[in-house]
Amino acid sequence: MRFDKPGKIVMKSLLICLVLAGSAGSALATEAAYRCGDGTAVRAVFSAPGSTGSVRLTFAGSGETVTLPQARSADGGRYADPGTDFWVKGRRARFSRAGAATECKTK
Repeated sequence: MRFDKPGKIVMKSLLICLVLAGSAGSALATEAAYRCGDGTAVRAVFSAPGSTGSVRLTFAGSGETVTLPQARSADGGRYADPGTDFWVKGRRARFSRAGAATECKTK
């Protein structure tokens, strides 16, 4: 029977925890496809919520991608930077950019 040194066991355990934590972070990302009232089709990939939360929006047809940081919200999930806002609640979202807004819902 082979016995590992206690320090070696602790290091192996720590390494396993770090690997699993990294995998869990990417597993928490989720995505949804939206169709907006103005005809825009957008795919949203949400990172895990929190101080570094964000959404990456990809617009069908143009391939344009916009990444917005998570912003404070009293209700739903809000992602914004100056001039662009993506506010999600349930299956609906509101996308605003350069003063124009459109209502969206998941496909």
